[in-house]
Amino acid sequence: MIALLKFSPIFLLAGLMMVSNIEAFSFLGVDLDILVIAPIATVYAAIVAVITEKYKLNEIVDAAVDNVKEMQLVFFILMLAYAMAEAFMSTGVGAAIINLALGLGITAKTVAVTAFIISAILSVATSTSWGTFAACAPIFLWLSHIVGGEVVITIGAIAGGACFGDNIGLISDTTVVSSGIQGVEVIHRIRHQGVWSVICLVLAAILFFTVSLGLPGEVGSASDAINQIPEEVWTTLAEERPAAVDLLNQVKEGVPFYMIIPLILVLGVAIKGIPTLACLGLGLISSYILGLLAGTVESTTAFLDLIYTGFEGAGSWVIVMMMWVGAFGGIMNKMNAFKPISDLVSRMVRNVRQLMFANGLLSIIGNAALADEMAQIVTIGPIIKDLTDENVEASEEDMYKLRLRNATFSDALGVFGSQLIPWHVYIAFFTGIATAIYPLHEFVEFDIIKYNFMAIVAVVSILLLTITGLDRLIPLFGIPSEPKVQLKKNIKKSSKAE
Repeated sequence: MIALLKFSPIFLLAGLMMVSNIEAFSFLGVDLDILVIAPIATVYAAIVAVITEKYKLNEIVDAAVDNVKEMQLVFFILMLAYAMAEAFMSTGVGAAIINLALGLGITAKTVAVTAFIISAILSVATSTSWGTFAACAPIFLWLSHIVGGEVVITIGAIAGGACFGDNIGLISDTTVVSSGIQGVEVIHRIRHQGVWSVICLVLAAILFFTVSLGLPGEVGSASDAINQIPEEVWTTLAEERPAAVDLLNQVKEGVPFYMIIPLILVLGVAIKGIPTLACLGLGLISSYILGLLAGTVESTTAFLDLIYTGFEGAGSWVIVMMMWVGAFGGIMNKMNAFKPISDLVSRMVRNVRQLMFANGLLSIIGNAALADEMAQIVTIGPIIKDLTDENVEASEEDMYKLRLRNATFSDALGVFGSQLIPWHVYIAFFTGIATAIYPLHEFVEFDIIKYNFMAIVAVVSILLLTITGLDRLIPLFGIPSEPKVQLKKNIKKSSKAE
């Protein structure tokens, strides 16, 4: 009963997220935002910690705050990413990308796969899926509208591509934190999963192109498509997303092609290994300078207003939400709420591959329960590390390979797994911003999920490859199998039999 009580905050958090975020539950009349749900769950978790573990209030607060500290750098990255998204939309960077794509003959058949590839590239450059989605959604949703594409396919492509770099980027917060928790080097993690990640990327791109083959093949007219936008939509955009109005007007009127340079610079310095904050700062500065030359930036004050809008957008929702969810995860970790599950796993598995597969399942289940990938990484990550360290007998080299897979589980099943969980904060964010940017379609949770081929391929493949042992066919991705690694309980059984 005590174990169930400790776990009950998860049921509360997940239940409220499900009821509030999934359209199918709208008949219940519950409309709570994550900014309300997370504090409710956090307070309840604190009460449970006091009842079950007799913790003092200051101990609970310390556990919550320590967990949030892991996300401090992320908060700065998010603010700059949001600011860069606003700048790219308003200064002509987004319009230059759209017009260049139209000039290359982008049609409804190719808009989704193009959005997918560019989102993936930008996410690697910035290492933020949230910022990448915010920057790419207004560009490619309206480009899809212009060429007569299927907006639901395009939104799935943007979401999947935006998460690619968040999982494998050298400067990604989830990559850094998940690797640190497992005690492995980031560059080793990237090499371990690199070939697998590229294979998933290629397979997803093929799927996006395949499902789009039945769509029109003519290059659309930007002016004609924009002129068809209803007046009430322009009014909504002007109120909720003024930068989208700037973007559409710039597409219609044209901007100098050199306005694409800020994006190229961000990609280039990121590939060189420059820190994320510097990459985003360069994107802002270059879009400001070139925007002045192009006439898309009226004044320094106007540009600073864009930055303010970005900071406000991140600070008023995303950052506050992440702080509360992080605090929740810290309290749950403090009272070892997941220990009964880890004990059950160690009793049930019969070999190391089954243990690693179970670690993957724990990662995605934890992600679904906590509804936040970073909360899952810092909460479930230590659990799967301890499960491996305490139950597996192996050389240090082979243990390191298992830790690499655990780090990949935490990150990949956190970032990509979030794309398949309807009540996840990722889905709520993506759905909300897509609806605000493109109000011609009322997006719901499963619009993001059903065509998110990148997430589907990544989640399914990593679990199947792990349990079947077929990961050995992918360079650098295989993990050691018996007899090189063995469960300690199996060794004891063998010793007794002898």
